[in-house]
Amino acid sequence: MIYIMSGAYKMSEKPARRLPEIGGLIALIKPITWFPPMWAYLCGLVSSGQPLAAHWVLAVLGLLLAGPIVCGMSQAANDWADRHVDAINEPNRPIPSGRVTEGWGLGVAVVMSAIALLVGAQLGSYGLLATMLAVLAAWAYSVEPFRLKRSGLWGPGLVGLSYETLPWITGAVVLRDAIPPAAILSVATLYGLGAYGIMILNDFKARDGDKIRGLKSLPVTMGPDRAARIACTVMVVHQLAVVGLLLAWGHAGHAAAVFTLVALQGWAMRILLRNPEDKAPWFNATGVLFYISGMMIAALALRLDAGV
Repeated sequence: MIYIMSGAYKMSEKPARRLPEIGGLIALIKPITWFPPMWAYLCGLVSSGQPLAAHWVLAVLGLLLAGPIVCGMSQAANDWADRHVDAINEPNRPIPSGRVTEGWGLGVAVVMSAIALLVGAQLGSYGLLATMLAVLAAWAYSVEPFRLKRSGLWGPGLVGLSYETLPWITGAVVLRDAIPPAAILSVATLYGLGAYGIMILNDFKARDGDKIRGLKSLPVTMGPDRAARIACTVMVVHQLAVVGLLLAWGHAGHAAAVFTLVALQGWAMRILLRNPEDKAPWFNATGVLFYISGMMIAALALRLDAGV
């Protein structure tokens, strides 16, 4: 186990565990984080306009790839790269707690990266290319010499695009076997950019450790109040852009539904802004639900344009 002593990290005298705990390995790949990219991939499948029943193998493979494999791999890589930060923020995480050794943590991330590429190849050339981008983004976010998570701009932005935009486009491109139309690319990109705000709020839980380790997340550099306001603004602006596009494309009903969900987020944001540090986890469990619901409504509108 790792203990913090006088500002330094010191390994305990207890012999390192040779084999990891099964529970530790599961915690390493954080199943709770798999939902966003899987949902975005599903939105891509829906928006493609292709019959899902006729492509169920590609659908299932893509969902497994987006969630357990690629997202799980990214979490393992991040835990390995963040093992010292986690010793401050979350000492019960698998590596700081000793349930998984550093070597096992890195090994899991590397092996899962290879598995991701193998599975991605089964989705065709576009699917493989998307998988390569996702794997590169995961490593660039967490590890040196890139470690983009050090930046309050590039880190959350990369995660938002990787969790929402890339899997959405991948789902559409895999079923269409072609680059999707501009409407799909536009909506997927807007939701990925809007997710930058969600990622800012997610950084609140690691604020103390980030400050000590020199990570310049917005909650660290700008303080909780300003960071929360920026997060809310980013989320709302990009969703309103989606509403505008849906109106322009003749989907007034879908636009109204998405706007209603944005309004509900506004209610949740008012509560969040009263006490951002305490309410950020609540908002991530409440306000984000309205956000992702709007994603699927937009996907259904795009499906109508595909003639299904």
